[in-house]
Amino acid sequence: METKATCPYCGVGCGVLIEHDGARITGVRGDPAHPANFGRLCTKGSTLHLSARPETRLLHPELRSARGEPRRRVGWDAAIGVAAQRFAEAIRSHGPDSVAFYISGQLLTEDYYVFNKAMKGLIGSNNVDTNSRLCMSSAVAAYKQTLGADAPPCAYEDFDHTDCLLIAGGNPAYAHPVAFRRIEDARKARPDMKLIVVDPRRTDTAAAADLHLALLPGTDIWLYNAMLHVLLREDLVDTAFIAAHTEGFDALRAHVAAVTPTVAAEKCGLDAAAIVTAARWWGRAPAAMSLWCQGLNQSTHGTHNGAALIALSLATGKIGRAGCGPFSMTGQPNAMGGREVGGLANLLSAHRELANPAHRAEVARLWGVDSVPEKPGLTAVELFRAAAEGRIKALWIACTNPAQSLPEQALVREALERCDFVVLQEAYRSTETAPFADLMLPAATWGEKEGTVTNSERRITRVQRALPPPGEARADWRIVCDFAQALSALIGKPQAAAMFAYAKVEEIFAEHVATTAGRDLDITGLDYAVLELAGPQQWPFPAGMAVADAARRTRLYADGRFPTASGRARFVVPVGETTAEQVDAHYPIALTTGRLRDQWHGMSRSGKVARLYSHVDEARIELHPADLRMFEVASGELVRVSGRRGEIVLRALASEELRRGQAFVAMHWGRNVLNSAGINELMAGEFDPFSKQPELKHAAVRIDKAALPFQLLLMRVETGERAATELAEALVPWLDRFAYASLALAGRDEAAVVMRVAHEQPIPSAWLDELDALAGLDGDAALTYSDVRRGVSKRALIEDERLVGLRLCGETVAGTWLREVMVERQATADLRPWLLAPLAAPPAAARGRGRIICNCLNVAESDIRAAIAGGEDFDAMQRRLKCGTSCGSCVPEIRRMISAAHALSG
Repeated sequence: METKATCPYCGVGCGVLIEHDGARITGVRGDPAHPANFGRLCTKGSTLHLSARPETRLLHPELRSARGEPRRRVGWDAAIGVAAQRFAEAIRSHGPDSVAFYISGQLLTEDYYVFNKAMKGLIGSNNVDTNSRLCMSSAVAAYKQTLGADAPPCAYEDFDHTDCLLIAGGNPAYAHPVAFRRIEDARKARPDMKLIVVDPRRTDTAAAADLHLALLPGTDIWLYNAMLHVLLREDLVDTAFIAAHTEGFDALRAHVAAVTPTVAAEKCGLDAAAIVTAARWWGRAPAAMSLWCQGLNQSTHGTHNGAALIALSLATGKIGRAGCGPFSMTGQPNAMGGREVGGLANLLSAHRELANPAHRAEVARLWGVDSVPEKPGLTAVELFRAAAEGRIKALWIACTNPAQSLPEQALVREALERCDFVVLQEAYRSTETAPFADLMLPAATWGEKEGTVTNSERRITRVQRALPPPGEARADWRIVCDFAQALSALIGKPQAAAMFAYAKVEEIFAEHVATTAGRDLDITGLDYAVLELAGPQQWPFPAGMAVADAARRTRLYADGRFPTASGRARFVVPVGETTAEQVDAHYPIALTTGRLRDQWHGMSRSGKVARLYSHVDEARIELHPADLRMFEVASGELVRVSGRRGEIVLRALASEELRRGQAFVAMHWGRNVLNSAGINELMAGEFDPFSKQPELKHAAVRIDKAALPFQLLLMRVETGERAATELAEALVPWLDRFAYASLALAGRDEAAVVMRVAHEQPIPSAWLDELDALAGLDGDAALTYSDVRRGVSKRALIEDERLVGLRLCGETVAGTWLREVMVERQATADLRPWLLAPLAAPPAAARGRGRIICNCLNVAESDIRAAIAGGEDFDAMQRRLKCGTSCGSCVPEIRRMISAAHALSG
């Protein structure tokens, strides 16, 4: 059987067909009829079925009676009853603002709607915010300041029509791969199309560009102001459009008069001629559009970063037409849906403004309550600071993992420990936030939920449920409604229980639809039947609009009218010099963050799929080779990364993709795979004054070589009795025992756990015995080697002539090739003499393949290098190896490898 749904990862919103037998999910494929992806999926989406295993799911409600006590299983009635009682006590004693919801852009729109309604309509506080605050709230504020509404005016099909695409602060080749495939197709079809990429790092996206502007972190506004300066100087602005459809241009023109390319080049670390080229390409292109993501948004001036970029579209009149406009890509699958229902602390349903009394009165009437509170709620960073100060007494967290994803991680842990009562509504039992929860409520997840989502191009998709959730897990909306009904009587509002008496999820969508009547996102012409019969639809879709009129919804502002008081778009004079945190003599390295190709956010889902570690299998900090030499560190060695808020240990990797003085760490790694909270341990909580979005992209750090001479490597293939994810979960508490430790999965069809350890002192033998027992390496069948004098101890387990378990302590040089022997399932008949030998290079019998470049088709780096050495070009390689013919995520890297090889050969 197949069921239509969407991918739960990024904001591209790909349609998927879930293959299942009614009891379990057996596969997934892209939906060829879905207009976001037309059947394509990236490496993450194409392995969704592998993440649907039940081993680490939360299956029953769990409650602890006191801090420090273990949680115990309870029934749903008891769980909801305790939650309602504790929230009611806080509200009675300390007021409605003493409680809060912290929710997620991974929720469906219906889930978001009832969370919002429960806090603002029932409890009487605006303390409901979302992890979407961390990724797209600056784009929201920028759209509202300039265009008048939070409405991305573009669509994916504009990639096919643009003559110049400027990508800023995003790496869609990794973060939005299916959208990037469409960009690649557009360039292939239209070879004259120009691609400009603005990014401090030479990412795969930047490597594909016609012009890469590797600016210094945080200097974006200088660049866009200088580009506008050139557009004005060379008469490339559309004066007629500016006069007829905008306001505020004179102030911005005066502001950029002094921002010459030479001035901006000094600030940005760029060549002035490159800035001029970018401006001319944009200004002379018949159609030009911008695409941006976290690199612009996650800044203390993220709103004005967006406003400065949007100004380029307005100044040239390139908006509302095919191939034109400013396009914000969301990081999460339903960040847009959350915005639509007002699921942020400063918004109300259907893009209404909390600060507008008339809007508050409208929502109160729609919900049937006396009023909606006027005071803005606490946004993400503010909320956890308030909890750390003791002002939040009860906190409900749903479908997100703040103990990994927020900045100021030490403060977040303090907040969760100090808060009197913490509820975690979650599908997985062992996220980094789980240890802080007093009550855990099992939620349904991908494949088990129904409702709607809205992707980055304003397209609403109906999500169908393939299977019922396992155990006692429930849909998120149902959990919220049960809680709200129980709470209503306890806070003296028994009549409010009827507000949440939904018999089915479709009723919630219908209520949401009704709130949009007459609004910019009017979807009164939609219901589940339309979405099921006609497929995904873009808003607006007012009552009376025919599905056949889809072209009228593709892009906004074609008539030059904008949803502002004057009907004109607004130019904003942007403010913002550079990053909030500056490097200095003590912290000389500018650290930036971003995404990996095959992992997503905090890895709660993607981290359970072994093959998604094949491209990058360990947290690392990338630095320019010259910087590594200056710090006297070799690529592959461990370093201490120290910042103004803490210190973490990571493996260093030399990278020519960064300029000197900069470093890069992926955002994904947290305490479930490291003995630290990862990079957010070092991130400050400073945020943009308009959007309240924190600057998660940058910190100043120092690099020191880590003297950790005592090494350990533990590897174990999953057995019939125990999944690799279960062993990894059991090993997590061990990570904090060591100065450095990391966990990963490995393999493809059969998963293995890989634990790497480095320590200042010899690892106690009692610890080794415990680890051996945990991994099933303590039996007599294991091969053993011990040299007490040298502190070397090794064990290897072979079953059916295959290496299935390994523990090396005190000497781990053979670990790399032994890992490949294990995950490639090589026979060990000819390898037994070498399994416990200190060989850095593999013996001839060990056929290692190296890192996997094409995850879809299992093509390794060694396969590609052999093809290049054999004289094959890209097309020949694709025909023979099939690499890049599925999702295509590996194509930029393969092309880069070919180019590098040709450059070396002269």
